[in-house]
Amino acid sequence: MSKTEISKLKHAIAPYEKTDTKSSIRQIVNTIGPLLLLWYGAYLSLTVSYLLTLLIAVVTAGFMVRTFILFHDCCHQSFFKSRLANDILGTITGVLTLVPYQQWKHTHAIHHATSSNLDKRGTGDMWLLTVDEYAESPLWRRIAYRIYRNPVVMFGLGPIAVFLIEYRFNRKGAKRKERINTYITNISIIALYALLSWAIGWQAFLMIQVPIFMVSGLLGIWLFYVQHQFEDSYFENEEEWSYVQAAVEGSSYYKLPKVLQWITGNIGFHHVHHLSPKVPNYNLEKAHDATPPLQRATTITVSTSLKSLRYRLWNEQSKQFVTFKEVKRSLRKADAITASVKEQIAGRRPNWQGE
Repeated sequence: MSKTEISKLKHAIAPYEKTDTKSSIRQIVNTIGPLLLLWYGAYLSLTVSYLLTLLIAVVTAGFMVRTFILFHDCCHQSFFKSRLANDILGTITGVLTLVPYQQWKHTHAIHHATSSNLDKRGTGDMWLLTVDEYAESPLWRRIAYRIYRNPVVMFGLGPIAVFLIEYRFNRKGAKRKERINTYITNISIIALYALLSWAIGWQAFLMIQVPIFMVSGLLGIWLFYVQHQFEDSYFENEEEWSYVQAAVEGSSYYKLPKVLQWITGNIGFHHVHHLSPKVPNYNLEKAHDATPPLQRATTITVSTSLKSLRYRLWNEQSKQFVTFKEVKRSLRKADAITASVKEQIAGRRPNWQGE
């Protein structure tokens, strides 16, 4: 993409970067309001049927994901014009979603600045190895990577490892403001959960909160995963990497049914978001529809996105994600060729002993 095309693209998307306070307030009301009401409804349903409670918990988890989208916009300073307002709402929604605002804002900014850059992996993204890196890894690293990329581990244990454990600690090198925000978030979570446990009993609290947490955590990790890990994605080394290409080609357009699109705060238009994080979630679809070049982004649906569960490694030669089975097959073939070459060399080697 030429500099002229990039300039035109940025100019076309600029009008949608404006924050609308009324729309933001409306989203707070139609997101956090239902979240609290549904949580209370789940509590009332315990006297009726736990199956009903679980059903309500699943819907509540959807609104928890939508609450995270508000948190996400605050991290990009795109939800309100005021930095203070973004910081306050971001911290509050961070308590609700178990994510420390300042910490996540920092790592997520790095994610945006380095997304799809093979030389700058490791912060704010998922563990990804290339085929060559995997082939050259010792056995213990291969096993660890295979365990990490297993869907049961990634989406089952992942929410516990990330939201309950990792986010409770400050990252190495965190500045004072970030450390204090993490402490405030942790103390607020403990106080909120203690209050609810005291009010309705710890058993009832766990029966409601555990399924909400697990479903919302699974959905959150799934969205983050599928937005960048699709077959013909974009990954390059530093010298070839392009921010715009990483946004448009390395981020998917996850075309969801309207209900799911609303629940997930339009984050399916992830290519638009990566091109310009300043576009608030309620303008992402508008920017996509008004900008033809953005409509050429890789489109995935609920059914086609399930294929990404098989993708494990990035093949730098074919520029595609591949499965462990495909890599195993190619490694065996390479080993056979290597063995054959060694045999041929050995056969041509002079026999100095005269045997």
